[in-house]
Formats: sequence, structure tokens, C-alpha cells
Amino acid sequence: MFIRSERLFLRPAWPEDWAELHAAIDDAAVVRNLARAPWPYRPDDARAFVNRMQDPRHPDFLVTLPGAEGARIIGCAGIAPGEQGAVELGYWIARDQWGCGYATEAARAVLSVARALGYSRIEASHFLDNPASGRVLRKLGFTPTGEHRPRRSEGRGTVVTAVVHQIDLGEAGNGDGGGDDREPMRRAA
Repeated sequence: MFIRSERLFLRPAWPEDWAELHAAIDDAAVVRNLARAPWPYRPDDARAFVNRMQDPRHPDFLVTLPGAEGARIIGCAGIAPGEQGAVELGYWIARDQWGCGYATEAARAVLSVARALGYSRIEASHFLDNPASGRVLRKLGFTPTGEHRPRRSEGRGTVVTAVVHQIDLGEAGNGDGGGDDREPMRRAA
């Protein structure tokens, strides 16, 4: 499955992507905000990631930025099984691309896939000390549930407090382009 957004191209990982993926994620400032990525992030971790089997009900994508020299990997976004049967959105963007809106754009594209797969509610969380991710989630239409949950961070090697958010994909104006806030068209008299 492939997704084209305004500035990004999201695609599956291929075995030959391991070195470029490793270069993009091999940053303690990125990995410390992720639940499932270990630190240090080794070349073998990147090889394992690009060679794993994809679950068609829980796809993830490499986030690439097209340019004159081709499309380079700048992150990853996808949905995965979460706690207590929830479906969870996850994403990361390489540090040299922070502040450009790419996390929001990539996550919005993944939410459109989640809706197409029939999911009506998605959960996401961010570590308490990562408020930037909370801002991304709010831009997408997620709302905090009020729950703070202990969550293992493989990158930190410890349990960290996570702030839980959710979004109802059936709501209009949920941030994925599905809602239309414009006034209805009027017929000329």
C-alpha cells in the first residue's frame, strides 16, 4: 500500500532500505520518544524492521520526502495493535525534519487508511515529557482521555508516563480531510 500526501510519499519498507532507515532513526533524541524502538538502535534492528512481515490490518509506512535526488526516508508512521484491544497510531520523524509539519501530515494520511480499513476509533499516546507529540495529536483531532498510563520505553529502558488520546474517525472535521467545514453550496435562483 502506498499513500501520497501533499508533500510526502508513504510506502512499505523494503530490505534495501535498512541503511537509510538506520541513518534516520539512529538518534537518541528520536528513539527516547518511542515505545518500541531500542537504544542504541543498531543496524541489525533496522534490518529486522525492514524484513518483518507486514500485517495488512495494521500497516506501517516509511515516510519519505520526494526531491530532485529521489525520495529520502524521514520517518515512519502506522497503526498497530494497542493495549486492551485498541488500535494505536504511532509515528516518528528524523530530528533534522522536526518543526516542518511532516508528523501531522504523515499521521493524517495513516488515519485515512485506518478509516478505509474500517476502524472507527484510534488511540495514541505520547510520553509526558514529549509535549510536541501531544500538539501533533491535537492538530489531528485527537482528544486526551484524561488517562496517564505507565508505558515501557525500549529506547529509555524503563517505564515512563504516557498521556493517552483518542479520535473517533466517524466524526466530521477529525483532521484527516474527511470532514468538510465549508458552507454548503447554494443553488443559484
